[in-house]
Amino acid sequence: MTQTSLSSRAWIELAILALIWGGSFLSIRIALDEIGPLTAVLHRTGWAMLVLWAVVAAMRLPLPRAPRVWVAFFVMGLLNNVIPFSLMAWGQLHIPSGLTSILNAATAIWGVVLAAALFADERLSPRKGLGVALGFAGVVTAIGWTNLTALDPSSLAQWAVLGGTLSYACAGAWGRARLRGVPPVLSAAGMLTASTLIMLPLAIWSEGVPSLVLHPVTWGAIAYFALVATALAYLLYYRVLAMAGSGNLLLVTLLIPPVAIALGAWVRAEALPAHAFAGFALLALGLAVLDGRLLRPLKGLTPRRG
Repeated sequence: MTQTSLSSRAWIELAILALIWGGSFLSIRIALDEIGPLTAVLHRTGWAMLVLWAVVAAMRLPLPRAPRVWVAFFVMGLLNNVIPFSLMAWGQLHIPSGLTSILNAATAIWGVVLAAALFADERLSPRKGLGVALGFAGVVTAIGWTNLTALDPSSLAQWAVLGGTLSYACAGAWGRARLRGVPPVLSAAGMLTASTLIMLPLAIWSEGVPSLVLHPVTWGAIAYFALVATALAYLLYYRVLAMAGSGNLLLVTLLIPPVAIALGAWVRAEALPAHAFAGFALLALGLAVLDGRLLRPLKGLTPRRG
């Protein structure tokens, strides 16, 4: 897990990215007041796709022609957009957006587990094992022990969100193995194209032909989560990745839930149970252990021998 020192500019852009993604949960929930979850996902991938292809054209990047690359785009679109976006959008119909953002942090935990299982250079060290254990304990705590075996909509929604985080992690592993050498912007545009082609028939079949006659607040929400929280966020993500390294991007995962919780409480008067906050605390601790910097000062306290 690569870590580099963060410049002031990197910190600012990292915080902006967290604010953008933190606001996406509220915007999706607002749109769901008028449109269905699959239609919301179609809007998200479709409009973001158009923006990113415009960026690709402006950069004059050559289009990939190899069939294997487009197969990879479709698999990535399925794993990184279609499945998680759909599961989380449906989940937000039944649970607060703040809780969705907390459970979304499990993506990083799944990512470590899958990387350890699939890649020889990502072994599960004792420190990573402790971080994973704390992370999963946080997930269980956030859901609540009584909800683990319940079959009511709220419990199923939380499991759906967790399913989405596992899909995100699978997408990360797939992308690492299959999309090396493809420019990130081109990968994002191709992935969103594949996602839109998958979502279009699914949304029409499940929820009917999408109507463009929507309330202004719904269009505002769509514009935010499609153009800002998807298209712009992809561009900013890869920029921060280049500046700060993959290890530092774990910090975004820690910063998103407070933003989403605050916005949900302010705009929609959402109130989370105490166990959700306790679960987030454990998740945050697990992510901090995975990051490694939490334990670094303790190394200086280890007594020397001899």
